[in-house]
Amino acid sequence: RTSLVRQSGCAQLTFYLTFSVAFLVPYRHMFGPGPSNVPLRILEAGANPVIGHMHPEIFKIMSDIKSGIQYMFQTQNNMTLAVSGTGHSAMECAIFNAVEPGESVLTAVNGIWGERAAEMTERIGARVNTIVTPPGGFFTNAEIEQALSKHRPVLFFLAHGESSTGVLHPLEGIGQLCHKYNCLFLVDSVASCGGTPLYMDQLEIDILYTGSQKVLNAPPGTAPISFSERACQKILNRRTKPVSFFLDLSWLANYWGCDGKLSRVYHHTGPVTAFYSLRESLAVLVEEGLQNSWERHQEVAEYFHAGLESMGLKLFVKPKEARLPTVTTIVAPHGYDWKEITAYIMKTHNLEISGGLGPSVGLVLRVGLMGCNSSKANVDMVLAALKDALKHCHKSKV
Repeated sequence: RTSLVRQSGCAQLTFYLTFSVAFLVPYRHMFGPGPSNVPLRILEAGANPVIGHMHPEIFKIMSDIKSGIQYMFQTQNNMTLAVSGTGHSAMECAIFNAVEPGESVLTAVNGIWGERAAEMTERIGARVNTIVTPPGGFFTNAEIEQALSKHRPVLFFLAHGESSTGVLHPLEGIGQLCHKYNCLFLVDSVASCGGTPLYMDQLEIDILYTGSQKVLNAPPGTAPISFSERACQKILNRRTKPVSFFLDLSWLANYWGCDGKLSRVYHHTGPVTAFYSLRESLAVLVEEGLQNSWERHQEVAEYFHAGLESMGLKLFVKPKEARLPTVTTIVAPHGYDWKEITAYIMKTHNLEISGGLGPSVGLVLRVGLMGCNSSKANVDMVLAALKDALKHCHKSKV
Protein backbone atom coordinates (compact mmCIF):
# COMPACT_ATOMS: atom_id res chain seq x y z
CA ARG A 1 0.00 0.00 0.00
CA THR A 2 2.88 2.35 0.86
CA SER A 3 4.43 1.57 -2.54
CA LEU A 4 1.19 2.48 -4.29
CA VAL A 5 1.00 5.77 -2.40
CA ARG A 6 4.56 6.60 -3.40
CA GLN A 7 3.82 5.78 -7.05
CA SER A 8 0.72 7.96 -6.94
CA GLY A 9 2.72 10.80 -5.44
CA CYS A 10 5.37 10.51 -8.15
CA ALA A 11 2.72 10.56 -10.85
CA GLN A 12 1.14 13.64 -9.28
CA LEU A 13 4.52 15.41 -9.16
CA THR A 14 5.22 14.49 -12.82
CA PHE A 15 1.78 15.78 -13.79
CA TYR A 16 2.39 19.03 -11.90
CA LEU A 17 5.82 19.56 -13.42
CA THR A 18 4.49 18.87 -16.90
CA PHE A 19 1.61 21.32 -16.65
CA SER A 20 3.58 24.02 -14.88
CA VAL A 21 5.56 24.54 -18.09
CA ALA A 22 4.20 27.22 -20.43
CA PHE A 23 2.00 25.83 -23.20
CA LEU A 24 3.70 26.66 -26.49
CA VAL A 25 2.70 25.58 -30.00
CA PRO A 26 5.23 26.19 -32.80
CA TYR A 27 4.33 28.14 -35.91
CA ARG A 28 4.67 26.03 -39.06
CA HIS A 29 4.08 26.65 -42.74
CA MET A 30 1.10 24.33 -43.29
CA PHE A 31 1.48 23.47 -46.96
CA GLY A 32 0.13 19.93 -46.81
CA PRO A 33 -3.37 18.96 -47.97
CA GLY A 34 -4.85 20.43 -44.77
CA PRO A 35 -5.28 21.93 -42.30
CA SER A 36 -4.07 25.27 -43.62
CA ASN A 37 -2.58 28.14 -41.67
CA VAL A 38 -5.18 30.24 -39.85
CA PRO A 39 -4.80 34.03 -40.28
CA LEU A 40 -4.60 36.16 -37.13
CA ARG A 41 -7.96 37.76 -37.89
CA ILE A 42 -9.70 34.37 -37.76
CA LEU A 43 -7.74 33.23 -34.68
CA GLU A 44 -8.78 36.40 -32.88
CA ALA A 45 -12.42 35.84 -33.81
CA GLY A 46 -12.27 32.39 -32.21
CA ALA A 47 -10.83 33.88 -29.01
CA ASN A 48 -14.02 35.82 -28.23
CA PRO A 49 -15.86 34.94 -24.99
CA VAL A 50 -17.88 31.75 -24.87
CA ILE A 51 -21.62 32.31 -24.56
CA GLY A 52 -24.51 29.88 -24.62
CA HIS A 53 -25.12 27.86 -27.76
CA MET A 54 -28.84 28.76 -27.56
CA HIS A 55 -28.33 32.48 -26.97
CA PRO A 56 -29.84 34.85 -29.56
CA GLU A 57 -26.38 36.22 -30.41
CA ILE A 58 -25.28 32.72 -31.44
CA PHE A 59 -28.38 32.29 -33.57
CA LYS A 60 -27.47 35.55 -35.36
CA ILE A 61 -23.93 34.23 -35.97
CA MET A 62 -25.39 30.96 -37.27
CA SER A 63 -27.65 32.93 -39.62
CA ASP A 64 -24.60 34.80 -40.93
CA ILE A 65 -22.79 31.49 -41.44
CA LYS A 66 -25.75 30.12 -43.38
CA SER A 67 -25.72 33.15 -45.70
CA GLY A 68 -21.96 32.83 -46.17
CA ILE A 69 -22.24 29.15 -47.07
CA GLN A 70 -25.01 29.88 -49.56
CA TYR A 71 -22.70 32.40 -51.23
CA MET A 72 -19.71 30.04 -51.20
CA PHE A 73 -21.79 27.17 -52.63
CA GLN A 74 -23.72 29.46 -55.01
CA THR A 75 -27.04 28.08 -53.84
CA GLN A 76 -30.45 29.32 -52.71
CA ASN A 77 -31.08 26.17 -50.64
CA ASN A 78 -32.82 26.94 -47.37
CA MET A 79 -31.43 23.73 -45.83
CA THR A 80 -27.91 25.08 -45.46
CA LEU A 81 -25.89 24.79 -42.25
CA ALA A 82 -22.59 23.72 -40.71
CA VAL A 83 -22.21 20.33 -39.06
CA SER A 84 -20.37 20.32 -35.73
CA GLY A 85 -17.40 18.23 -36.86
CA THR A 86 -14.89 17.87 -39.65
CA GLY A 87 -15.56 16.96 -43.29
CA HIS A 88 -16.00 13.31 -42.33
CA SER A 89 -19.00 14.27 -40.21
CA ALA A 90 -20.57 16.09 -43.16
CA MET A 91 -19.99 13.04 -45.35
CA GLU A 92 -21.75 10.86 -42.79
CA CYS A 93 -24.52 13.44 -42.33
CA ALA A 94 -25.21 13.36 -46.07
CA ILE A 95 -25.14 9.57 -46.37
CA PHE A 96 -26.90 8.72 -43.09
CA ASN A 97 -29.80 11.04 -43.86
CA ALA A 98 -30.22 10.40 -47.59
CA VAL A 99 -29.83 6.60 -47.62
CA GLU A 100 -31.82 3.85 -45.90
CA PRO A 101 -30.81 0.23 -45.33
CA GLY A 102 -31.23 -1.91 -48.43
CA GLU A 103 -31.16 0.98 -50.90
CA SER A 104 -28.74 1.01 -53.80
CA VAL A 105 -25.91 3.57 -53.79
CA LEU A 106 -23.30 4.27 -56.45
CA THR A 107 -19.89 5.61 -55.44
CA ALA A 108 -17.23 6.92 -57.80
CA VAL A 109 -13.84 5.78 -56.51
CA ASN A 110 -10.88 7.71 -57.88
CA GLY A 111 -9.11 8.10 -54.55
CA ILE A 112 -9.57 7.66 -50.82
CA TRP A 113 -12.75 9.70 -50.44
CA GLY A 114 -14.74 7.46 -52.74
CA GLU A 115 -13.43 4.49 -50.76
CA ARG A 116 -14.55 6.04 -47.48
CA ALA A 117 -17.97 7.01 -48.80
CA ALA A 118 -18.47 3.40 -49.93
CA GLU A 119 -17.49 2.11 -46.48
CA MET A 120 -19.81 4.53 -44.68
CA THR A 121 -22.68 3.50 -46.93
CA GLU A 122 -21.96 -0.18 -46.42
CA ARG A 123 -21.97 0.24 -42.64
CA ILE A 124 -25.60 1.39 -42.65
CA GLY A 125 -26.72 -1.64 -44.65
CA ALA A 126 -27.10 -0.13 -48.10
CA ARG A 127 -26.21 -1.97 -51.31
CA VAL A 128 -22.95 -0.40 -52.39
CA ASN A 129 -21.90 -0.31 -56.03
CA THR A 130 -18.71 1.35 -57.25
CA ILE A 131 -17.07 2.55 -60.42
CA VAL A 132 -13.30 2.65 -60.06
CA THR A 133 -10.50 4.39 -61.91
CA PRO A 134 -6.78 4.28 -61.11
CA PRO A 135 -5.34 7.14 -59.00
CA GLY A 136 -5.01 10.26 -61.11
CA GLY A 137 -7.94 9.35 -63.35
CA PHE A 138 -11.55 10.49 -63.61
CA PHE A 139 -14.80 9.32 -65.18
CA THR A 140 -16.58 10.30 -68.36
CA ASN A 141 -20.28 11.15 -68.23
CA ALA A 142 -20.92 8.13 -70.44
CA GLU A 143 -19.30 5.83 -67.86
CA ILE A 144 -21.34 7.42 -65.10
CA GLU A 145 -24.60 7.10 -67.03
CA GLN A 146 -23.89 3.46 -67.79
CA ALA A 147 -23.45 2.76 -64.07
CA LEU A 148 -26.56 4.77 -63.13
CA SER A 149 -28.61 2.82 -65.66
CA LYS A 150 -27.26 -0.50 -64.40
CA HIS A 151 -27.50 0.00 -60.62
CA ARG A 152 -30.41 2.47 -60.34
CA PRO A 153 -29.06 4.04 -57.12
CA VAL A 154 -30.88 6.48 -54.86
CA LEU A 155 -27.60 8.37 -54.41
CA PHE A 156 -24.43 8.93 -56.46
CA PHE A 157 -21.27 10.08 -54.61
CA LEU A 158 -18.43 11.94 -56.32
CA ALA A 159 -15.41 13.82 -54.93
CA HIS A 160 -15.01 17.09 -56.82
CA GLY A 161 -11.53 17.73 -55.43
CA GLU A 162 -9.87 14.37 -54.74
CA SER A 163 -7.08 15.52 -52.43
CA SER A 164 -5.41 12.10 -52.28
CA THR A 165 -4.70 12.15 -56.02
CA GLY A 166 -4.86 15.84 -56.94
CA VAL A 167 -7.75 15.40 -59.39
CA LEU A 168 -10.37 18.06 -60.03
CA HIS A 169 -13.29 16.05 -61.39
CA PRO A 170 -15.49 17.70 -64.04
CA LEU A 171 -19.10 18.09 -62.88
CA GLU A 172 -20.94 19.41 -65.92
CA GLY A 173 -23.95 17.33 -66.87
CA ILE A 174 -23.70 14.80 -64.03
CA GLY A 175 -26.51 16.33 -61.99
CA GLN A 176 -28.85 16.10 -64.97
CA LEU A 177 -27.87 12.46 -65.50
CA CYS A 178 -28.57 11.63 -61.86
CA HIS A 179 -32.02 13.19 -62.02
CA LYS A 180 -32.75 11.39 -65.27
CA TYR A 181 -32.40 8.17 -63.26
CA ASN A 182 -34.20 9.53 -60.15
CA CYS A 183 -30.96 9.66 -58.16
CA LEU A 184 -29.58 12.27 -55.76
CA PHE A 185 -26.18 13.79 -56.59
CA LEU A 186 -23.81 14.06 -53.60
CA VAL A 187 -20.56 15.99 -54.03
CA ASP A 188 -17.55 16.19 -51.71
CA SER A 189 -15.89 19.61 -52.16
CA VAL A 190 -13.71 19.62 -49.04
CA ALA A 191 -10.50 20.26 -50.99
CA SER A 192 -11.98 22.35 -53.80
CA CYS A 193 -14.68 24.71 -52.54
CA GLY A 194 -13.59 28.34 -52.58
CA GLY A 195 -10.54 27.57 -54.68
CA THR A 196 -12.13 26.65 -57.99
CA PRO A 197 -15.47 27.41 -59.69
CA LEU A 198 -18.40 25.51 -58.18
CA TYR A 199 -22.08 26.33 -58.71
CA MET A 200 -24.32 24.05 -56.67
CA ASP A 201 -27.70 25.04 -58.08
CA GLN A 202 -26.54 25.45 -61.67
CA LEU A 203 -24.91 21.99 -61.63
CA GLU A 204 -28.01 20.43 -60.03
CA ILE A 205 -26.05 19.11 -57.05
CA ASP A 206 -28.42 17.79 -54.38
CA ILE A 207 -26.03 17.60 -51.42
CA LEU A 208 -22.76 19.51 -51.21
CA TYR A 209 -20.34 19.75 -48.30
CA THR A 210 -16.91 21.05 -47.47
CA GLY A 211 -14.61 21.56 -44.47
CA SER A 212 -13.52 24.62 -42.54
CA GLN A 213 -9.78 23.91 -42.54
CA LYS A 214 -8.89 24.10 -46.24
CA VAL A 215 -9.53 27.17 -48.42
CA LEU A 216 -11.55 28.81 -45.64
CA ASN A 217 -8.46 28.83 -43.36
CA ALA A 218 -10.53 28.25 -40.22
CA PRO A 219 -9.56 25.69 -37.58
CA PRO A 220 -10.80 22.13 -38.22
CA GLY A 221 -14.14 21.32 -36.61
CA THR A 222 -17.02 22.70 -38.66
CA ALA A 223 -18.32 21.42 -42.00
CA PRO A 224 -20.61 23.48 -44.24
CA ILE A 225 -23.32 21.43 -45.97
CA SER A 226 -26.37 22.16 -48.10
CA PHE A 227 -29.36 20.08 -49.26
CA SER A 228 -31.57 20.71 -52.28
CA GLU A 229 -35.34 20.60 -52.05
CA ARG A 230 -35.25 17.26 -53.88
CA ALA A 231 -32.87 15.86 -51.25
CA CYS A 232 -35.00 17.23 -48.41
CA GLN A 233 -38.12 15.57 -49.81
CA LYS A 234 -36.45 12.17 -49.76
CA ILE A 235 -34.90 12.68 -46.33
CA LEU A 236 -38.04 13.97 -44.63
CA ASN A 237 -40.11 11.10 -46.06
CA ARG A 238 -37.85 8.29 -44.84
CA ARG A 239 -39.40 5.02 -43.66
CA THR A 240 -36.77 4.67 -40.93
CA LYS A 241 -34.92 7.10 -38.68
CA PRO A 242 -31.31 7.95 -39.59
CA VAL A 243 -28.82 5.73 -37.76
CA SER A 244 -27.19 8.76 -36.11
CA PHE A 245 -29.11 10.96 -33.69
CA PHE A 246 -26.28 13.51 -33.67
CA LEU A 247 -26.42 13.90 -37.47
CA ASP A 248 -30.22 13.64 -37.87
CA LEU A 249 -31.13 16.41 -40.30
CA SER A 250 -34.57 16.99 -38.79
CA TRP A 251 -32.89 17.99 -35.51
CA LEU A 252 -30.09 19.95 -37.17
CA ALA A 253 -32.61 21.82 -39.33
CA ASN A 254 -34.37 23.07 -36.21
CA TYR A 255 -31.13 24.06 -34.45
CA TRP A 256 -30.03 26.04 -37.50
CA GLY A 257 -33.44 27.65 -38.05
CA CYS A 258 -34.01 25.90 -41.38
CA ASP A 259 -37.35 24.25 -40.59
CA GLY A 260 -39.55 27.36 -40.36
CA LYS A 261 -40.44 26.80 -36.69
CA LEU A 262 -40.47 29.77 -34.33
CA SER A 263 -38.68 28.02 -31.46
CA ARG A 264 -35.45 26.03 -31.48
CA VAL A 265 -35.13 22.88 -29.38
CA TYR A 266 -31.88 21.78 -27.75
CA HIS A 267 -30.17 19.07 -29.80
CA HIS A 268 -26.45 19.35 -29.02
CA THR A 269 -24.02 21.95 -27.70
CA GLY A 270 -22.72 23.67 -30.80
CA PRO A 271 -19.01 24.59 -30.88
CA VAL A 272 -19.58 28.31 -30.37
CA THR A 273 -15.95 29.46 -30.70
CA ALA A 274 -15.63 27.39 -33.89
CA PHE A 275 -18.74 29.19 -35.16
CA TYR A 276 -16.99 32.54 -34.50
CA SER A 277 -14.01 31.39 -36.58
CA LEU A 278 -16.15 29.98 -39.39
CA ARG A 279 -18.19 33.18 -39.63
CA GLU A 280 -15.01 35.24 -39.87
CA SER A 281 -13.48 32.97 -42.51
CA LEU A 282 -16.61 33.26 -44.63
CA ALA A 283 -16.45 37.06 -44.22
CA VAL A 284 -12.87 37.00 -45.54
CA LEU A 285 -14.01 35.02 -48.59
CA VAL A 286 -16.92 37.38 -49.23
CA GLU A 287 -14.61 40.40 -49.00
CA GLU A 288 -12.19 38.95 -51.55
CA GLY A 289 -15.00 37.70 -53.77
CA LEU A 290 -15.43 34.16 -55.05
CA GLN A 291 -14.34 34.98 -58.58
CA ASN A 292 -11.15 36.60 -57.32
CA SER A 293 -10.42 33.65 -55.05
CA TRP A 294 -10.94 31.16 -57.88
CA GLU A 295 -8.67 33.13 -60.23
CA ARG A 296 -5.95 33.57 -57.59
CA HIS A 297 -5.82 29.85 -56.78
CA GLN A 298 -5.63 28.94 -60.46
CA GLU A 299 -2.91 31.48 -61.21
CA VAL A 300 -0.80 30.35 -58.23
CA ALA A 301 -1.28 26.67 -59.12
CA GLU A 302 -0.09 27.23 -62.69
CA TYR A 303 2.93 29.18 -61.41
CA PHE A 304 3.73 26.29 -59.05
CA HIS A 305 3.32 23.64 -61.76
CA ALA A 306 5.66 25.54 -64.10
CA GLY A 307 8.25 25.77 -61.31
CA LEU A 308 8.05 22.05 -60.59
CA GLU A 309 8.47 21.14 -64.24
CA SER A 310 11.47 23.47 -64.56
CA MET A 311 13.07 21.45 -61.74
CA GLY A 312 12.52 18.24 -63.70
CA LEU A 313 9.72 17.04 -61.43
CA LYS A 314 6.59 15.49 -62.94
CA LEU A 315 2.99 16.26 -62.12
CA PHE A 316 0.90 13.21 -61.23
CA VAL A 317 -2.28 14.36 -62.99
CA LYS A 318 -1.56 14.60 -66.71
CA PRO A 319 -4.47 16.64 -68.17
CA LYS A 320 -4.10 20.26 -67.10
CA GLU A 321 -7.84 20.76 -66.84
CA ALA A 322 -8.08 17.89 -64.33
CA ARG A 323 -5.50 19.28 -61.90
CA LEU A 324 -6.85 20.42 -58.56
CA PRO A 325 -5.57 23.99 -58.04
CA THR A 326 -5.62 23.71 -54.24
CA VAL A 327 -3.70 20.44 -53.78
CA THR A 328 -0.91 19.53 -56.21
CA THR A 329 0.32 15.96 -56.54
CA ILE A 330 3.94 15.49 -57.63
CA VAL A 331 5.22 12.13 -58.85
CA ALA A 332 7.48 10.87 -56.05
CA PRO A 333 11.07 11.56 -57.24
CA HIS A 334 12.72 8.37 -58.48
CA GLY A 335 15.36 6.94 -56.18
CA TYR A 336 14.30 8.93 -53.12
CA ASP A 337 12.39 7.91 -50.00
CA TRP A 338 9.41 10.26 -49.92
CA LYS A 339 9.29 10.01 -46.12
CA GLU A 340 12.86 11.30 -45.90
CA ILE A 341 11.99 14.24 -48.17
CA THR A 342 8.96 15.32 -46.12
CA ALA A 343 10.83 14.85 -42.82
CA TYR A 344 13.84 16.85 -44.07
CA ILE A 345 11.65 19.72 -45.26
CA MET A 346 9.81 19.80 -41.94
CA LYS A 347 13.03 19.76 -39.89
CA THR A 348 15.06 22.13 -42.05
CA HIS A 349 12.42 24.53 -43.36
CA ASN A 350 9.65 24.22 -40.73
CA LEU A 351 7.33 23.47 -43.64
CA GLU A 352 4.78 20.69 -44.00
CA ILE A 353 4.19 18.86 -47.24
CA SER A 354 2.76 15.36 -47.36
CA GLY A 355 3.07 12.00 -49.03
CA GLY A 356 0.21 10.14 -50.67
CA LEU A 357 -2.95 8.91 -48.98
CA GLY A 358 -4.89 5.72 -49.60
CA PRO A 359 -4.39 4.62 -53.22
CA SER A 360 -1.67 7.23 -53.79
CA VAL A 361 0.63 6.20 -50.92
CA GLY A 362 4.19 5.91 -52.18
CA LEU A 363 3.27 7.40 -55.54
CA VAL A 364 3.18 11.13 -54.84
CA LEU A 365 4.14 14.12 -52.77
CA ARG A 366 1.22 16.43 -51.99
CA VAL A 367 1.41 20.20 -51.59
CA GLY A 368 -1.60 22.22 -50.50
CA LEU A 369 -1.74 25.97 -51.15
CA MET A 370 -5.19 27.03 -50.00
CA GLY A 371 -6.81 30.27 -48.95
CA CYS A 372 -4.24 32.69 -47.51
CA ASN A 373 -1.50 30.14 -48.28
CA SER A 374 -2.16 30.39 -52.01
CA SER A 375 0.48 32.91 -53.07
CA LYS A 376 3.50 33.01 -55.38
CA ALA A 377 5.75 33.83 -52.42
CA ASN A 378 4.71 30.57 -50.78
CA VAL A 379 5.26 28.71 -54.05
CA ASP A 380 8.81 30.02 -54.12
CA MET A 381 9.27 28.83 -50.54
CA VAL A 382 8.08 25.31 -51.39
CA LEU A 383 10.22 25.11 -54.54
CA ALA A 384 13.32 26.18 -52.59
CA ALA A 385 12.60 23.58 -49.90
CA LEU A 386 12.16 20.83 -52.50
CA LYS A 387 15.41 21.77 -54.26
CA ASP A 388 17.23 21.67 -50.95
CA ALA A 389 15.73 18.30 -50.03
CA LEU A 390 16.64 16.72 -53.36
CA LYS A 391 20.18 18.00 -52.89
CA HIS A 392 20.67 16.65 -49.37
CA CYS A 393 18.43 13.59 -49.07
CA HIS A 394 19.82 10.15 -49.92
CA LYS A 395 19.29 8.98 -53.49
CA SER A 396 19.73 5.35 -54.36
CA LYS A 397 21.81 4.31 -57.37
CA VAL A 398 19.04 2.03 -58.63
